[in-house]
Amino acid sequence: QVQLVESGGGLVQPGGSLRLSCAASGFTLDYYAIGWFRQAPGKEREGVSCISSSDGSTYYADSVKGRFTISRDNAENTVYLQMNSLKPEDTAVYYCAADLELCDLAMAYWGQGTLVTVSS
Repeated sequence: QVQLVESGGGLVQPGGSLRLSCAASGFTLDYYAIGWFRQAPGKEREGVSCISSSDGSTYYADSVKGRFTISRDNAENTVYLQMNSLKPEDTAVYYCAADLELCDLAMAYWGQGTLVTVSS
């Protein structure tokens, strides 16, 4: 059974850091592009970052560029999103997703999400 499980969310003060994890089971992440998305209350889900399966190339939304870093540990079958200098506008439910080719909202497999709240 293919499954993605996010963890690492929580409450953090502005300027703080969190590291989200996306652990896969039932398949090997090596061959998949992995994306991180987020959905804030009342807003549409948006792409945050993506890492390819082939050469490890990465993509970041302009709003997180320079603050967030995506990485993958194939041995652990896990992808991470390191989030630094967090802002209140980063508050959202964060989802990871996997697909053999795509890195957008049409990706095949999704986790259940983890809530990140940035507030003082």
